[in-house]
Amino acid sequence: MTNKATVLIVEDEAAICNFISTILAANDYRTLKAETGTCAISMISSHCPDVVLLDLGLPDMDGLEILRAVRGWSGIPIIVVSARGNEKEKVEALDLGADDYITKPFGTSELLARIRTAIRHSIKMETGEDFPGGQFTKGGLTIDFDKHLVTIGGTDVHLTLIEFKIVALLAKHAGSVLTYAFIINQVWGHFAQSDRQILRVNMANIRRKIEQNPAEPKYILTEVGVGYRMSDEP
Repeated sequence: MTNKATVLIVEDEAAICNFISTILAANDYRTLKAETGTCAISMISSHCPDVVLLDLGLPDMDGLEILRAVRGWSGIPIIVVSARGNEKEKVEALDLGADDYITKPFGTSELLARIRTAIRHSIKMETGEDFPGGQFTKGGLTIDFDKHLVTIGGTDVHLTLIEFKIVALLAKHAGSVLTYAFIINQVWGHFAQSDRQILRVNMANIRRKIEQNPAEPKYILTEVGVGYRMSDEP
């Protein structure tokens, strides 16, 4: 990494903060630390980090308040760090503009992968880059957005219009978690906002068509209680 990316760690537990900082430093990232929400907002505006790792449970304010404040003036990538079981908070954080979330405890590889994804997406937004040739490719899966075609290993996959819309939406946001509500609103509109069953049925059909083992998907991953994510790791 020629120019070190800067990651702001917003975490009030010193042990966790130091652990994350050590991991990032070993992988050539520059780190900043903030123990409170007030300090975090100040550092985001003054240091302009490349990525923010945001714990929701802070001593002076809720992490969601920081999200609301920052999203009022900045599109900086924010990855929420949340304790297990707080699915409602995760969904709310994503709907408020968080780019991703990771649960405690988390693995080193997963943390680094989420940060790389956030940085890639940020660069694409700043430069206006999109998928080359209007396509998304992951392993043997190829999605041609212009031709509305999906292939697995070069073989055409016959998807319904709704199924293609779901796959294309996830691919265009590959690496990011999309909540159930967001997907339903984008694909069906507001009238189906509360009907997750229609999404689950379509997702089951999609996985049967594109996954080698639908029970252990490698393309479209489920974030339990939150939504779905298209994998974009090599």
